[in-house]
Amino acid sequence: MTQRIGNLFDHLADLQLAVDGIADTWRPDDPEYRADVYRQIMMQFSYGYFAFFHASPEHPDWAPLWNPVYTLQPNPDDIYLYAPVSPQYRYRLSGSRGTVKMIAINTQAALAGMPGEVDMTGANYADLDDRDLTVDAEGNIDFLLSAERPTGHAGDWLQIKPGASVLMVRMRSYDWLNEVDAILSIECLDPVPPKPRLTPDEIVERIRHMAAMPAKATKLFYWMQNEVKKAGGVNVFQPAPIGGALSKQVYLPAVFEFAEGEALILETDLPEVRPYWNFQLNDPYFNAVEYVYRLSSTNGHFARLSSDGKFRAVISLEDPGVPNWLDPAGYREGTIYGRWYDCDSCPTPTLKRVPFAELRDHLPADTPTVTPAERAEELRARVRACQRRRRW
Repeated sequence: MTQRIGNLFDHLADLQLAVDGIADTWRPDDPEYRADVYRQIMMQFSYGYFAFFHASPEHPDWAPLWNPVYTLQPNPDDIYLYAPVSPQYRYRLSGSRGTVKMIAINTQAALAGMPGEVDMTGANYADLDDRDLTVDAEGNIDFLLSAERPTGHAGDWLQIKPGASVLMVRMRSYDWLNEVDAILSIECLDPVPPKPRLTPDEIVERIRHMAAMPAKATKLFYWMQNEVKKAGGVNVFQPAPIGGALSKQVYLPAVFEFAEGEALILETDLPEVRPYWNFQLNDPYFNAVEYVYRLSSTNGHFARLSSDGKFRAVISLEDPGVPNWLDPAGYREGTIYGRWYDCDSCPTPTLKRVPFAELRDHLPADTPTVTPAERAEELRARVRACQRRRRW
């Protein structure tokens, strides 16, 4: 058997492609960037075990997806679940809806880093959210997924289009501490053999997929953030977002940049109808900045609006002592992503670069003060809330 499967490290050669991808980052010769990318490669590689060994379309099961460990720009408000599916089979998704702000469910082609073309909201894509589902008196949902609606089935249903291979669930919370995540199961309804022991060839194939995953994922995400920078430069939000992953969601990307002793003020009007909105910071490699122990994101529940009804946030290395601090966790450049979900308008935010010492001169005069004690409690509450959510 040893001769048949070869040397393990021969199957890991594609990891070098991810190292070579550093050339597509903003500072390929910076040793700090290189170390961060090495960490990112290991993160994606380790996630590959979930992706390629855990489940199959015949025997689906939930795996964690993007989260505080397996980053690559997760929405901090979302708990992501992933299961492999196929239009060859019929599935049932059922369980408790919980009390989270919303649940979004979609089928699509491959995820970033997996075999196949990433299709986002293209021809292989179908989605719904919990407003499209029947929730019974006990708070449960129960619906079918298949290539075609089953004959005579009048209940809830989501299509698995030709070419789709992924089912994603987003449990999106506003009030992290008090909302309860959904508890869901997925089962294949067609007769299939028992889950088999993998053959040597199947194991080797999956190891090769694991090794290739980091380069495939970062190739897409580096391209996305580089396109944002190419289109708008620095500190400018794009009115025409790059990419998309939910059909009802508009993304608001920008590249941020500031120096020591400076701050950025994010300012925006808000839609009149806004079921969900948020803003988050990402590092220079498209990973979400630490968001359990840092205040690097906010949403429509946590945000405090100014007296004129606008939302203003401050991006700075130091605590600015005002509401809505977006802490970049030591990075002075990266990307910002905002989201308007199913809103009646899509205002474009602005970024203003100012000296940190003059910050209050550029904010409304009645902007409240957040004391160090208040900030510490805000962070403690965030840590408790995030740790109580299922993340893996």
